[in-house]
Amino acid sequence: MSLRINDEAPNFTANTTQGAINFHEWIGDGWAILFSHPKDFTPVCTTELGYMAKLEPEFKKRNCKIIGLSIDPVDNHSKWAADIEETQGYAVNYPIIGDSDLAVAKLYNMLPAEESGTSEGRTAATNATVRSVFIIGPDKKIKLMLTYPMTTGRNFDEILRVLDSMQLTAKHKVATPVNWKDGDDVIIVPSVSDDEAKGIYPQGWKTLKPYLRLVKQPR
Repeated sequence: MSLRINDEAPNFTANTTQGAINFHEWIGDGWAILFSHPKDFTPVCTTELGYMAKLEPEFKKRNCKIIGLSIDPVDNHSKWAADIEETQGYAVNYPIIGDSDLAVAKLYNMLPAEESGTSEGRTAATNATVRSVFIIGPDKKIKLMLTYPMTTGRNFDEILRVLDSMQLTAKHKVATPVNWKDGDDVIIVPSVSDDEAKGIYPQGWKTLKPYLRLVKQPR
């Protein structure tokens, strides 16, 4: 069964570089980002894990945990982490799941459920679909899914931007327009009438169309 936005994120238990976890319990009452990789010791993914190590303090400020996944044993991850720190300049302090039995990749529809075997003998090319990002909310629902081709490094600044938007729009009755960044004007959602908006935004707003009303970002 395919996953969709607002589906519950499938729960699982797994070994990681920081010990065994139950995924939902590990998430707790905050947000989480699960990002997956087709193979350890691959060049593009090395740069990605290093950049996420750099960004981890920003995610922590937003009450968001990050966790990696790669279809290789945990012991390999620990060796790879040394290469990541050496080449990218940042230590990987977040956990990386060892998915050598392919269970989590199948659970999240990154590999077919009927896929046989283990990580043994598999190459990055055979795991090409294991190249995804999931943002999961405090309600354990999937809020975003992205899958990239192997040769294109993911834009994790964009993931941080999306998280800012999601957290803002979860708290206020607004949406964020194209290319929005923190501090930019936002859109009053159509379900809020002008009369209701007057109580929420006494300073007023800019109406471009009755369905398109811009207002300063609430804090």
